[in-house]
Amino acid sequence: MTLASPLRELLASTPSSALPITYQQAANALGLSPPRTIQRVAQALEQLMREDAAAQKPFIATLVISRSGKGLPAAGFFELAVELGRYPAFPSQQEAFYYSERQQAINEWCRC
Repeated sequence: MTLASPLRELLASTPSSALPITYQQAANALGLSPPRTIQRVAQALEQLMREDAAAQKPFIATLVISRSGKGLPAAGFFELAVELGRYPAFPSQQEAFYYSERQQAINEWCRC
């Protein structure tokens, strides 16, 4: 079974005041146990990004961030967003795009 659908449901049902959540929080909420919990969440997020890009919707994956860093997703998020043609290739421009996309995702997907 793929984790993408349950992860989308989790993110859509999380109150916007509790967003974004970390990869670990997502793994815990989905009841995942080691090994590779974060990797499995990341793979599900990548699938959601591909689905959202195909549907021309905001990336729901923006609602999951890395525990380290400055409240942003892991580098793989930005790499795939660029590959999908949704983000600028220049890292210096990506943070602003991310915050805009995250707000659009909350508006589009969140039911709380």
